[in-house]
Amino acid sequence: MIHLTQLIYIEPGKEAEFDAFESVALPLIARYNGRLLLRVRPDASAFIEGEAEPPYEIHLVSFPTEEDFANFGKDPERAAALHLKEASVERIVLIKGIRLLLFLFLFPLLLFANPNPPRTITICNAHLTLMLETGDRACIRSMTVNGQEVLDAAGGGYTSVTVGGNTYSSLHLLASPSVARRTDSVIVDGIRYGDRRAPIRERWVFITSGAAIRWKIERRLPAATKIDGSSTPVLQFNGLDTWDGAYQGYGGLAWFYLFNEKLCTYGVHTRLSSFWNGKTGNGLDVTVEAPGKQVAMRYTRTNDDRLAFGVTVSDVPMLPRYDSGTNRRRFIRGKTDVWASFDQPAGKSMETIVFGYFGVNERYGRGHFAGIDGSRVSAVLNTIARIGVIDSLHFGGNSWHTPYGPICLHEQYIAQLGLGIDDPHYLKGYQSCLDFYRDHAIRPDGRVIARWAYTDEDMMSGQNTPEGFYEAQWGFLLDSNPDFVTDVSELYDLTGDLGWVRTHQRGCEKALDWILARDDDRDGLVEMMTDNEHSKRGSDWIDIIWASYENAFVNAKLYHALIKWSAIERQLNNSAKAGFYEAAAAKLRASFNKPTREGGFWDEENRCYVHWLDKDGSAHGRNMVTPVNFMAIAYGICDDAARSHHILDTIETQMQRENLFFWPICMTSYAPGEGNDWQWPFPNYENGDIFLSWGSVAAKAYADYRPEVAIRYIRKVLDQYGKDGLAFQRYGRQKQDGRGDDILSGNSLSVVGLYQAIYGINPMYNRFYLEPHITPELAGTELNYGFRGRKLKVRLDMGRYTVADRTTSITAATAFGSFHTGDTLQFFAGTEATPELQAISKDSLKLEIGAWKKEEREWEQAAAGPVEYIARGLEPGVEYSLFQNGKLLKKIKSNGEGQLRFRLEAYYLHAFCDLRLRVE
Repeated sequence: MIHLTQLIYIEPGKEAEFDAFESVALPLIARYNGRLLLRVRPDASAFIEGEAEPPYEIHLVSFPTEEDFANFGKDPERAAALHLKEASVERIVLIKGIRLLLFLFLFPLLLFANPNPPRTITICNAHLTLMLETGDRACIRSMTVNGQEVLDAAGGGYTSVTVGGNTYSSLHLLASPSVARRTDSVIVDGIRYGDRRAPIRERWVFITSGAAIRWKIERRLPAATKIDGSSTPVLQFNGLDTWDGAYQGYGGLAWFYLFNEKLCTYGVHTRLSSFWNGKTGNGLDVTVEAPGKQVAMRYTRTNDDRLAFGVTVSDVPMLPRYDSGTNRRRFIRGKTDVWASFDQPAGKSMETIVFGYFGVNERYGRGHFAGIDGSRVSAVLNTIARIGVIDSLHFGGNSWHTPYGPICLHEQYIAQLGLGIDDPHYLKGYQSCLDFYRDHAIRPDGRVIARWAYTDEDMMSGQNTPEGFYEAQWGFLLDSNPDFVTDVSELYDLTGDLGWVRTHQRGCEKALDWILARDDDRDGLVEMMTDNEHSKRGSDWIDIIWASYENAFVNAKLYHALIKWSAIERQLNNSAKAGFYEAAAAKLRASFNKPTREGGFWDEENRCYVHWLDKDGSAHGRNMVTPVNFMAIAYGICDDAARSHHILDTIETQMQRENLFFWPICMTSYAPGEGNDWQWPFPNYENGDIFLSWGSVAAKAYADYRPEVAIRYIRKVLDQYGKDGLAFQRYGRQKQDGRGDDILSGNSLSVVGLYQAIYGINPMYNRFYLEPHITPELAGTELNYGFRGRKLKVRLDMGRYTVADRTTSITAATAFGSFHTGDTLQFFAGTEATPELQAISKDSLKLEIGAWKKEEREWEQAAAGPVEYIARGLEPGVEYSLFQNGKLLKKIKSNGEGQLRFRLEAYYLHAFCDLRLRVE
């Protein structure tokens, strides 16, 4: 004989559905030899005391055998009515196997005692172990990640809600929940906390699924509620140093190094946090699955110096609580309520938290660096380069840690940072950000508003939008127009997403057309909003230097944008617009290089490009402003090699004389009156201090001429990182000491320049382009690089460069492009945008490129199977001879487009054979 006692709890308002189910189920008990011994629906007066929540009904049932009980559960009539039970019953506590007399004697105790005493359950996979605790509380008491304990045992992982200033959590339950263990899952049901009269109810399901552990959280609110704070869940990590930081699903970084006081809190909108520890090499992905819902996360340094991580799921995007009237601040100090209150409807909500392990080096390891400190390279690109990403739709150069949180849309290197970061999350996130900027920061006339910030303190009066974009108090900074176009163009090169860039065609055209229309005198150089320095207004990134009228800084950026975008217009089949922009670029370049006496920017006396010309033709900024001169060279504006070499040599001579670790913003002082007065005496701030944000442009300028100079200063920046973490806005000129209350992501750009200009890594829209400028001490470098979903190995030796993936490789002695998709491997000669050799093979394939001309081409192949080749860029209609290892295989005539096709049936496994196409 078995005895069963059920304590039944039903959903509010579902009494009729419950009674309908019972009217079907209870009469069936007798059919299977069972007896309904007792059915009680106690009122409030029946309860004297106890910790358990009073049930709606109590049933006492007996069956002769387990088989009878099982058959009752399978009864088809009962099964047909189960939908009524599921709709009405919130939970059932089942007490089984107790003798009737003993039960009757103990009934008062059983009713009010905890039916599920505290217990722990472990759920694990190869790298993750979670220990769950239930009883007076429900939580994840312990989590080990690859053997490393990461949670604080006192808090662990739990859920919570704050309502009306009161915080309730699963650490303080109204009654103990039930726990059921299945083969690959654990179910914790009946979690109740909050107001006893209207509690929050939750059901947790933990499932081991391959390399992941999934935590499904179902929550029911009894009524529509104004929520002041919600966490599903909170994870209390056992120390601030448990993780170095957390990468966001959009490519940003919560860097805990910046949580420099208690109760610092940072909030973001994302569904993924990838926590990592560089010392242990352990990483933890926390992914939120909540279809149709909005997800926000927050990170807090607690009063006891631990790290609290919380997830909030809502129907609409979470709004920052601060500052009143703007509600844009993501980073707060001295408090934890980063998100504003929100309305949550009554009923059930559900999300799933997915925990997954990753090895930090496996995911983010960058390879072997010869002749340079690779650990510092990795650290700079993995942290500082990301620090300007404030949130999922707000990418810039200033960090989220900055007191007023500015973003400068007049920075042309935000997409370029993605080249060094090498994370598809960053690229995808920046696409969304630029979509947001296109829709909210470009005025109808095409003007790109220059800035965004947490607050309005830097705003020009009357020049702001509800979304927080504004014109700066220092003046209309016109480089935001070309810089938006450059960032769109360079991001397109990194992603190859033609459909995406097409959505920006109209916006980029408006931005370019707006600024091109500012060429009032039709000399090819666009004019600023002011005519002379006496207006005391800035017009570019160097915002408190009063550059006016025709500004070389802005025009250099415009040239770069025109060249980039005109090529995209051709891909979008708008040859008329492409030609218009190409002509504008050519005219700009010609005027730029003219001497100042003829209306150009070349200073014949000082032999450098000046910063600007006033409307009266007077030249200003004749002090070797380094960004202007580096851009003129790096962007291909300077058309005189002797001129560019003189500029670079002059700068280097002074760098050696002053023993500076990085290039200052100008080599000598601006003239009095050319900038904000407090910047004198020289050097001070934008009049001579060291800003690291121009490192990639400088590296590019030196790469073709004296790459060893660029490498020297890249090493010095890495040395400085070892001293202070580059944790400043800028550096003073005289003491080379860190200054400013911000960390700029631009501090990483010299290292980005190492990748782009020295290692030569330049992803293009249709190929991986490699153009190294290494010196002998860098030979032997082997980099890991992700490109279009493939993990590449880039091997750099003097005069021998290789790009390989798991099954293919191409090696050449000069710059080349490659692209591997499916069974097809493409080789692009030099800067050519069309592949000149296409090899189709279902097996592994290695190519080594030799002489490469229209009339003769040589390469070696090592193939594990037959290869079909398509050669392009040949002389059209000409007969070529194909040789293999010196023997003539066949003669083939190219078609009218200079293409031919052939197949090699013979193959050489693990050995190279020589191939040559030659005009006879």
